[in-house]
Amino acid sequence: MRENIGFALMCFGVIFDAVGCVGLIRLPDLYNRLQASLKCVAMGTSLILLGTMVIAGLSPLSAKAFLCLLFILIISPTTEHALARASYIGGVKLWKKSVVDKFKEDIDKS
Repeated sequence: MRENIGFALMCFGVIFDAVGCVGLIRLPDLYNRLQASLKCVAMGTSLILLGTMVIAGLSPLSAKAFLCLLFILIISPTTEHALARASYIGGVKLWKKSVVDKFKEDIDKS
């Protein structure tokens, strides 16, 4: 039973990763692609690691998967934010049909 739950979690994780990869190809600009990759990593890879933890039970492999999960959930949003901010400051333009530029509004307020 535990293996079935673990494999189901892993399958859902692979589906999220596949949808994230399609988003990386289909979305129009860097900022949208960054969001797709963050969702892909945060949800897909986390589900795969959770499935690994369920299958492994209480073992060193499960502890390693948990540490990787924590590392990914802390580091991934931080790096995505840094990449988006550096890209914006570096002059990468938003998609031409973008409606709102909140970062510019925040800079103008300062």
